[in-house]
Amino acid sequence: MAPAGHVYDENPFRLENPSILDIAPPEPKSVEETGLKMGLLSDIALKFLYYAGTGTGMGIAEEMCLPWPGVIEHVVDFLATEKLVDLRGGKGFGRASVEFILTEKGREYARDALTRTTYVGPAPVPIEQYNALITSQTEETPVVSQEELVAALSHLTVPAELMDKLGPAVNSGRSLFLYGPPGNGKTSLAEAVSHMFGGEVFVPHCLEIGNQIIQVHDHLLHTPVTLEMGRDSGARRQTFEMDKRWMLCRRPAVVVGGELTLETLDLIYSESTRFYEAPFQVKANGGMLLIDDFGRQKVHPTDLLNRWIVPLEKRVDFLTLHTGKKFEIPFDQLLVFSTNLDPKELVDEAFLRRIKYKIEVSNPDEESYREIFRRVCEAAGIPYVDQAVTYLVEHYYKPRTMQLRACHPRDLVGLIKDAARYRQIPPALSKDLLDQACEVFLVNL
Repeated sequence: MAPAGHVYDENPFRLENPSILDIAPPEPKSVEETGLKMGLLSDIALKFLYYAGTGTGMGIAEEMCLPWPGVIEHVVDFLATEKLVDLRGGKGFGRASVEFILTEKGREYARDALTRTTYVGPAPVPIEQYNALITSQTEETPVVSQEELVAALSHLTVPAELMDKLGPAVNSGRSLFLYGPPGNGKTSLAEAVSHMFGGEVFVPHCLEIGNQIIQVHDHLLHTPVTLEMGRDSGARRQTFEMDKRWMLCRRPAVVVGGELTLETLDLIYSESTRFYEAPFQVKANGGMLLIDDFGRQKVHPTDLLNRWIVPLEKRVDFLTLHTGKKFEIPFDQLLVFSTNLDPKELVDEAFLRRIKYKIEVSNPDEESYREIFRRVCEAAGIPYVDQAVTYLVEHYYKPRTMQLRACHPRDLVGLIKDAARYRQIPPALSKDLLDQACEVFLVNL
């Protein structure tokens, strides 16, 4: 169990959910506690020395994110006993500061290891340890209150009835279908939901299953939260050390669109590196996976949705190694589908039944449209004129029976600023500038 009381560093992403540390994986004290075989650990150490030329015991430990005492010291002892490494500089054997170099036999073994996989870096976490921690982590998902929901969506103009539907969906942590006309903020809502969760999750650098390595951590998706263990309220020094093969990160929000295919929902094997990259849903564990613009993917929606039936029902997924071996992995995220198309035209009743929350994000009414326009003008530093919006509605929308869209104010204000910059005049909601913007923007809508 992790201790209470921590001193945070200046990292802008501060710990929001201290209770997550109660399930923090402790640093292994022996090779057995890593859950990995000596052969795999030795291979990584050999490849590190092969590329680096030389390295100290502590350098190997830092590269592999494992402690020197009890773990890497035994790995190095094994390599020395097998005459795969030699000392350099005549320093005392067994010390963390000793510098090691590969023997000719060691270089041969390293080259052989590279034919199996070129992976070098933090030691992997066994799939069994990963599954156990992710399952425990699920219980640490915070509940979002009505006040927190309102605060998280305060930058958006969201009707009260939509908030009342969204709140329970978020707290379910299961699945959500957002649908409605384009340009009304479905993606913005989903992104706000991901930030609303807050808190942190544990993400491993990589996983091990059957001596195969799967890279999970993605620096584009996982933002680390740095902690410095300090003193608790009783001024008692804490000694807890976390397993450095894991990183404490902000809850991930993974967004995929038209690039999504059935192949990218399984392990991605590289023939050149000979290790795997985890699919989107594994990288999103503990957070949110948004399938944006659903229905526009190259793969048929039915095929794509059939892929989700078991994970949505059982909260587990099954992945396949290139050897044909299948294994189970937790499916622990809020899965959000966002589409401009009618859900009934995309999916059958059986699948819709598995999506517990279906929420329509409709066009704004005129009052909401004016509020959006006001906020956009305020953000752009342009004086808001309500009569200008009345003119816009009466002279452009109503005569053309056009629907109000939440994105239109942003787009029109952007065009007004462009025209004003060209004319070298201050941007304003004047009839002249508004007409020019509408004539180029609303003509085909």
